[in-house]
Amino acid sequence: MSFRLGLTGSIGMGKSTTAQMFRDLGHPVWDADQAVHRLYAPGGGAVAPVAQAFPTALKDGGIDRAGLKAALAADPGALARLEALVHPLVAQDRQDFLIRHADRPLVVLDIPLLFESASAPDLDGVAVVSTDAATQAARVLARPGMTPAMLQMILARQMPDVEKRARADWIIPTDSPDSARAAVARIVKEVLPHA
Repeated sequence: MSFRLGLTGSIGMGKSTTAQMFRDLGHPVWDADQAVHRLYAPGGGAVAPVAQAFPTALKDGGIDRAGLKAALAADPGALARLEALVHPLVAQDRQDFLIRHADRPLVVLDIPLLFESASAPDLDGVAVVSTDAATQAARVLARPGMTPAMLQMILARQMPDVEKRARADWIIPTDSPDSARAAVARIVKEVLPHA
């Protein structure tokens, strides 16, 4: 039975880079955002049900995120309907991943809104990636098209970093790649002492 490690953190905290560090050590990583992208891509499992609920979101055989965003903005109840359609498909994708990697001693579940989600998976431990607010803001604002107002809107929907840190089993400081790598190595050693 694999040790199931949840990996989470607010926007700009370095979660994707940290997830890659686990991959580099040979541990499989399931990425919630990538699962949604697969489900929305042409031929993906979410295309038909989402297109039926939000016809304007269908584009070139897949779900257009900009079109979907516009549909959600126009209808206050739309997000709950979308989540009811997509969350079970994401959960199934995650379950398929866990079955495929059941023989691995450690699997990582990269879930950005882990603490905010009502449908969090069963985990053996949670690691939170974190850095100071100035570094976080600088990273996010360096992204194309990002504005301070957009960053504030995103942060308002996420649990504050201090709360995530308080709920974590491990905190991975991402101030530098070396500090993050050292923390990842410590977690792996703790979880798999004989590896």
